[in-house]
Amino acid sequence: MNSPIYLDYNATAPVRPEAIEAVTTAMKQTGNPSSIHTYGRSARRLVEDARAEIASLMGTKPARIVFTSGGTEANNLALRGAERSRVLISSIEHDSVLQVHEGAIRIPVDTHGRIDLNALEDLLSVDPENTLVSVMMANNETGVLQPVKEIVSLAHAKGALVHCDAVQAAGKTDINCEELNMDFTTISSHKMGGPQGAGALILGKGLEIKSQQLGGGQERRRRGGTENVPGIAGFGVAARLSREGLAEIQEKSYLRDAMEQKMLAAAPGARVFGAEVERVPNTTTITMPGVPSDTQLMVLDLEGYAVSSGSACSSGKVQTSHVLKAMGADEKTAGEAIRISTGWASTDTDLDQFADAWIALFKRKGERPD
Repeated sequence: MNSPIYLDYNATAPVRPEAIEAVTTAMKQTGNPSSIHTYGRSARRLVEDARAEIASLMGTKPARIVFTSGGTEANNLALRGAERSRVLISSIEHDSVLQVHEGAIRIPVDTHGRIDLNALEDLLSVDPENTLVSVMMANNETGVLQPVKEIVSLAHAKGALVHCDAVQAAGKTDINCEELNMDFTTISSHKMGGPQGAGALILGKGLEIKSQQLGGGQERRRRGGTENVPGIAGFGVAARLSREGLAEIQEKSYLRDAMEQKMLAAAPGARVFGAEVERVPNTTTITMPGVPSDTQLMVLDLEGYAVSSGSACSSGKVQTSHVLKAMGADEKTAGEAIRISTGWASTDTDLDQFADAWIALFKRKGERPD
């Protein structure tokens, strides 16, 4: 077996050494960031330094950042705390959005996985001033980028608010919350090489949120509870490094494209979802005709490749992707898809090596009896 190659960054990225150092340093420091003595002020400085780094990555002001325990809590805080009773969500959202409002109305997407703007406009004709639209920036399974600027303009023209789950986009594509004029934006530490257990909700200009976690005045009374100082410190470092490495991540999209071309040439009938539209540069979801995704995952894992099928937040089970089905894929096709995702520690040869292993598995399928 070759040396293991990790290709599941969209589930969680390896923690950057610099972030580990920041976490360790913070854990050695005593102090509650709400205390006014020297120890407390030192802890507060770690939190505020991280807030500034995250604001710089996301093109916003530090005061608009609310720290949470991760992307899921941030999504819940936005969807519940915005206090809009009518909620529109795209049909390809993450479960942390899909499961928040039982009565949420689904916005369809086209076969490329991009939101149907005409359908959204029709839905916004009903009670828009009591409506919240929630659309992710980059899909966690396909990497497809949504036309966020157009969505925001359309919603705001009608009087609706917009929440954008940018967990999979932060650090992979340029984001400026101020220019996009988003009302609520969600990001997560562990998707960009920071520690798990830290995330943030970014508020738009002049907006507030109703706290869903009570018991303290932390985060300007937006989210009660003592801040996770070590996690936030590591988050801040990961945000800075993501900002500094953004150009390199984007430039290396050619490695993904070369891998896809190699696999498609070797496997007639294979499909890369979202290949015809703009995607983040690190993500591929591809089908292997005739081979179920769970078989692919097990065989490739034994050969040292860590990839996934669908979302990693599904209790460890391989389930047919609601994202691919929303894009028009039938049960069989969706059940033959796997996701490959790279990140900060990936090497230039990882994807080429993976393509060889994937192609070898595809060729071996002909050796198995039906």
